[in-house]
Amino acid sequence: MNIQARKLNAIKYLIGLKDEKIFEKIELTILESMKSKDLKKKKPYTQKQLIERAGRSNQDYHNGKFETQEELEIESQSW
Repeated sequence: MNIQARKLNAIKYLIGLKDEKIFEKIELTILESMKSKDLKKKKPYTQKQLIERAGRSNQDYHNGKFETQEELEIESQSW
């Protein structure tokens, strides 16, 4: 069974789940997993990195390299 099929089975199980305590355990496990992955991946930006990122963002904006909220909403409808 591939990962997509396993995900769909998990979703079906969660949709039919009636036991609040079991759902809370599943939810806490997911949240803890996400938190530990996020902490391992992310390192704080230095002040220099933040300034550089802000500068690139401003340049992109002034050069028209951005999408409006409306454009993103239209794009997301095809996901």
